[in-house]
Amino acid sequence: MEMKSKEIVTLKRSLLHDTEKLLNQQIEMEGKSSAYYLSMASWCQMMGYENAAKYLYTHADEERMHMMKIFHYINEAGGHAIQPEITGIRHHFNSLREVFELILEHEIQVTKSINAIVDHAFSAKDFATFSFMQWYVTEQREEETLARRAVELFEIIGEAGVGLWTIDQELGKLHATTASQEA
Repeated sequence: MEMKSKEIVTLKRSLLHDTEKLLNQQIEMEGKSSAYYLSMASWCQMMGYENAAKYLYTHADEERMHMMKIFHYINEAGGHAIQPEITGIRHHFNSLREVFELILEHEIQVTKSINAIVDHAFSAKDFATFSFMQWYVTEQREEETLARRAVELFEIIGEAGVGLWTIDQELGKLHATTASQEA
């Protein structure tokens, strides 16, 4: 009996369908993160927060890289990575503080999503995906810590007087430190 082309491709697949679905959901989350941070960067630049804008432009690029890394993993494992439709991105914010509080909330959600994929991969004995996702576990801890530190600046420095200017300067230092660690 002759095998059909689709059956042959299915035999060459190592990625479980449930895992593929979770990873595609993560692609969407990373894509939205990139778009969200790009929008925040634009708002910051428009408002004169140049260092915050640089920080967020870089962060938007990093999130896209995270998305692409998963995209390639799915396809290389015999799955089908799906380019998500990105809609509903907010473009205006009430304050610089709000931007960074939203980032922290978002990064916590990303951490939960990464943890769910890791848990699924381990439970399914999909050790290739489990191993692949370890980079994201470490990266996400760094992302969340950095976001928390940015929010702490508002508490430590305060927003009155030259506070916002000082916070923007400190965000530039966070950006520079992060960029040098990644180089």
